[in-house]
Amino acid sequence: MDLKQLLLKDAMIMDLKATTKEEAIEEMVDKYYQVGVIDDKELYKKDILKREAQTSTGIGDGIAMPHARDKAVKRATVLFAKSAKGIDYKSLDGQPAYLFFMIAAPDGADNLHLQALAALSSLLINPELVKNLKAAKTADEVQDLFDKAMQEKEAKDKADEEKQKAKAAAAASATNDDEKKPYVVAVTACPTGIAHTYMAEAALKEQAEKMGVDIKVETNGSEGVKHLLTSDEIKRADGVIIAADKKVDMPRFDGKHLVNRPVSDGINKAEELINLAVDQKAPVFHAEGGAEEAQEDSEEKKSLWSRIYADLMNGISNMLPFVVGGGILMAISFLLENSVGAKSQWFLFFNNVGNYAFSFLIPVLAAYIAVSIGDRPALLPGFVGGYMASQATASVVSSKSPAGFIGGLLAGFIAGWVVIFLKKWLKNLPKSLAGLKTILIYPVLGLLFTGAIMYFAIDPIFAVVNAAITHFLESMGTGNAVILGTLLGGMMSIDMGGPFNKAAYTFAIGTFTATQNGALMAAVMVGGMVPPLAIAIATTFWKNKFTEQERQAGLSNYILGLSFITEGAIPFAAGDPLHVIVSSVIGSAIGGGLTQLWGVNVPAPHGGIFVTPLANKPLLYLLAVVIGAVISGVIYGVWKPALKKNK
Repeated sequence: MDLKQLLLKDAMIMDLKATTKEEAIEEMVDKYYQVGVIDDKELYKKDILKREAQTSTGIGDGIAMPHARDKAVKRATVLFAKSAKGIDYKSLDGQPAYLFFMIAAPDGADNLHLQALAALSSLLINPELVKNLKAAKTADEVQDLFDKAMQEKEAKDKADEEKQKAKAAAAASATNDDEKKPYVVAVTACPTGIAHTYMAEAALKEQAEKMGVDIKVETNGSEGVKHLLTSDEIKRADGVIIAADKKVDMPRFDGKHLVNRPVSDGINKAEELINLAVDQKAPVFHAEGGAEEAQEDSEEKKSLWSRIYADLMNGISNMLPFVVGGGILMAISFLLENSVGAKSQWFLFFNNVGNYAFSFLIPVLAAYIAVSIGDRPALLPGFVGGYMASQATASVVSSKSPAGFIGGLLAGFIAGWVVIFLKKWLKNLPKSLAGLKTILIYPVLGLLFTGAIMYFAIDPIFAVVNAAITHFLESMGTGNAVILGTLLGGMMSIDMGGPFNKAAYTFAIGTFTATQNGALMAAVMVGGMVPPLAIAIATTFWKNKFTEQERQAGLSNYILGLSFITEGAIPFAAGDPLHVIVSSVIGSAIGGGLTQLWGVNVPAPHGGIFVTPLANKPLLYLLAVVIGAVISGVIYGVWKPALKKNK
């Protein structure tokens, strides 16, 4: 594909007006919308910010590459923008960004588009090209510079390919070890697989050539796996480099010195990574070593809490589709029940299918917590342990209550660490039995140990605990209910989608599943709707305190808030956390408490204002939302400092 088809002149901004990262993103997204590259600004911007939240796309050396791939994009495009003064983009090297490449890829992008995007990304490690781009005055100059650079790269790639073939042949026939060059293999991967994957590949290859080191780099990008490493290449390598921000196929590197770093290190610290691999100073990777031995050897080790949180979020994120899908169908069934009756086939169909989905909540939660810890061998014991936690008779104690969500959480962590223990315990088995580990030994022993712990310990104890919690929730007075509703509502706004938000939401789901009482669902629903609605109210009535871009984004928060999408407030919270979060927590806590004071019950796990017909007191449900949102919106609007006027 001709790069001119990607680098549209109409989409270039040769003099970026923005002075902050948020303004730069807003200005570039607006440009895309103006030229028709995207048809939904808020969706595309949300995905851009989601990618930025993972790690800054300001890769250093004055370059930023924000990118997203979603259904808002109509055609694959790269927006080029320049800032004369530079912008603090929170880049990885801490320096201002001057050149911006906002990459837009449609959901259904074909391989041709993806190859062109990958090629374009890999060009940006060329310092000469970057220097010339900074000096470019017109859109035509930018296109011409990339055309020339692409032609040079294609010629170099062709020459390198021939050279690699010759080196491989020479290596195969060489008898003198002193004549062999150091050889390393690498894998690069980033979450979206559009830009950083290929920039890291190019940086590693260029640095290896300067150091006289032979290298082969496998890319796990948006096109899929390219340049797949063979077993012979891995065996021959002095060391392995993994520069990735997502999971890659690791067991094949068993027994090799392995450097495991973020993809940004592949771009910015290529020399350091290659030296570690060549000198074999990186730790030896053991495929059976479990989570502890598979940790990154980066300077910042994950804390115990961050590991637990990552495992928990893996379970919750895989459980949520069952919550939303099953919950919406159940909500529809309740609407049908009011009009066609409880014995109608339509009611029974929707209600039963929704309940079937809900019956998988705890098993799926436990299974994917276990997988996050112990990988695929932990799936079976995690799933069965979660199922045992969801059944009232699955233990030595006769109880009408199952261990529930608490038991399911524990089942996931127990199954994961049981598998880790088995991997360490059995690592010295004869190689002749290695093939039996994944298909026989881990499943059988993992299920046996996890099942025993659940049957004799977790289920008996937490069946009693869960029954006590359920009894307390069903019998608590109005005062206790208001306190709990206030707490849960406030938690929904503390981090707007983070651990506090998820903890409150998961607790409400667990209560709803156990009691079929939607009182706490009303509290968390109201608490989650308040932050974006408060943003919308503040930007509407205190316009002079917000930029034009912020006012436009504020309008979209009316829809996001009413839809129970708390994340709509995240961009504002990121730019002004004190004012946004404090005001939101106050309104959310009040709204959540009011639902319990008024005895509001919403038997649906999602839907925001659109499930109002299901509420037992729909007008009071809406009033709690309005009161919470207005209080937060007024506090934020009054408290927020006025914009500083440019002189």
